[in-house]
Amino acid sequence: MGFFSFLGRVLFASIFILSAWQMFNEFGEDGGHAAKEWAPKLALVKKHIDGIIGKNNFHIDARTFVAALIFLKGLGGLLFVLGSSFGAHLLIYYLILTTPLLHDFYNYKAGKPEFFRILHEFLQCAALVGALLFFLGMKNSITRKQPKKKIIKTKAA
Repeated sequence: MGFFSFLGRVLFASIFILSAWQMFNEFGEDGGHAAKEWAPKLALVKKHIDGIIGKNNFHIDARTFVAALIFLKGLGGLLFVLGSSFGAHLLIYYLILTTPLLHDFYNYKAGKPEFFRILHEFLQCAALVGALLFFLGMKNSITRKQPKKKIIKTKAA
């Protein structure tokens, strides 16, 4: 059972590790393709946050954001393979941070082909979060071996 658990964690985390490796290789001076893809989405988030806390009080750099994503995916995936709950937490943080921004199905009209494609990707990410929560729940529910209590025998007089 232990081998299959390890194999499952390796296969699950390979999605994140290989993606982080690809983003790292493309990173370059300007943050690579990922930074160009994230820049308009982060500008929209900045505009929304500026409306709440005031103008020009908040800055999100796309290059730094992509570097943080690489860190979360890479380290989280590696720690998850080793069975660490901290790795699962890092992957959950990554998914919660990026899924609503990257798969913004709510900006499309229902019934359009793009809507269903993006909704499908959003639900896949939600399923990944569910799998990670399941892993954390199972990890916390496993009972640890309790040390055997010594039975104290009463001495007969």
